[in-house]
Amino acid sequence: MAKPGGEGKKLVASNKKAFFHYDILEEYEAGLSLLGPEVKSVRAGQVSLEGSYARVEKEEARVYNLHIAPYKLNTIEEISPTRPRKLLMKRQELNRLMGRQQDRGLSLIPLEIYFKRGWAKLRLALAKGRRGPDKRESIRRKDAAREMSRSFKNKFRL
Repeated sequence: MAKPGGEGKKLVASNKKAFFHYDILEEYEAGLSLLGPEVKSVRAGQVSLEGSYARVEKEEARVYNLHIAPYKLNTIEEISPTRPRKLLMKRQELNRLMGRQQDRGLSLIPLEIYFKRGWAKLRLALAKGRRGPDKRESIRRKDAAREMSRSFKNKFRL
């Protein structure tokens, strides 16, 4: 049971490659409109964010190519695992995203799916794609930071 007044956030799936392939500019939280069997599959962790993206069209946000595996004990009609799913966001956020999405080179990508207070949520990022040299530079920076932290760690040991 979650603590009273706590967030109660349970991470289900994350897109770790997004931080390598994109520069994250802004982050948003959106509710995910799911059918009953899909919620059970998400709770079981049968989700893949690989290759998924979101768009704002006709004043409505949708996520595409989000793969949710079919629930084994499903008794209703068959549901496509990669169907477009509606995102639940505030009107002000949607208007801002519609304006920013027109900028060249910006994408709306999902970073992680989690449950917050019992509701399925999707953390989205407005991101700009990286090229090859940008990726190599970020790897160099991470390696340098790691080496510095190791040297400081060993320097102060007795």
